[in-house]
Amino acid sequence: MAAAQEQKPLNLSVYNGAGQAVGTVEIDPAELGGKVNRQLLHDVVLMYLANRRAGTHSTKRRGEVAGSTKKLFRQKGTGNARVGTRRTNKRRGGGTAKGPKPRDYEYHLPKKAVRAATRMALLSKLQDQEAVIVSELKFPEIHTKQMVDVLKALDLNGKSCLLSLGDKDVDEQQTVYKSARNIKGVLVSPAKQLNAYVVLRPKRLLLTRAAVEELCKNAKWSQ
Repeated sequence: MAAAQEQKPLNLSVYNGAGQAVGTVEIDPAELGGKVNRQLLHDVVLMYLANRRAGTHSTKRRGEVAGSTKKLFRQKGTGNARVGTRRTNKRRGGGTAKGPKPRDYEYHLPKKAVRAATRMALLSKLQDQEAVIVSELKFPEIHTKQMVDVLKALDLNGKSCLLSLGDKDVDEQQTVYKSARNIKGVLVSPAKQLNAYVVLRPKRLLLTRAAVEELCKNAKWSQ
């Protein structure tokens, strides 16, 4: 078989908080897995969804509902169809046949596969131009309006968005996080805690320079 073609580097624009282009960044797709395996992404997302299920659903079987176990009337001679007890699932108020019971839906795929899926999800967002990169996000105080203005400037207002921060973006007051947590559709997460599900779920991905440097060690910046 022929060797897989090497993918070209991704050249993405970098913006400031006012929505103005201030440079570019070059990202090597090989650092994010090189290719997108849709089947692996599907399997990992299903795993996260299954692990979020409470599994507390419960129905009563015919042995658990209230009612006599006596046969309602004799088998023959009445002219009616034969019946059993009031608890049968054929009658109103009876038990449920093969209904759900509490169970644990949790399962786990290999850690190596889960980490690979996270990188593929990021690569997918970058390739589909659904990611926006900002040079930095720093606010003098906690104020939701500041974050709303940034989203409007980047044309992200009203869209579901994942804001990923690097360690350098987090101050003692958690200014950026607390300014964005009340905005509908906006989720804030450290770059180290990203997974395939949270990356793929929103329409857009907003990355700071610090987050990109943590995710792609060899990113090349130009002003």
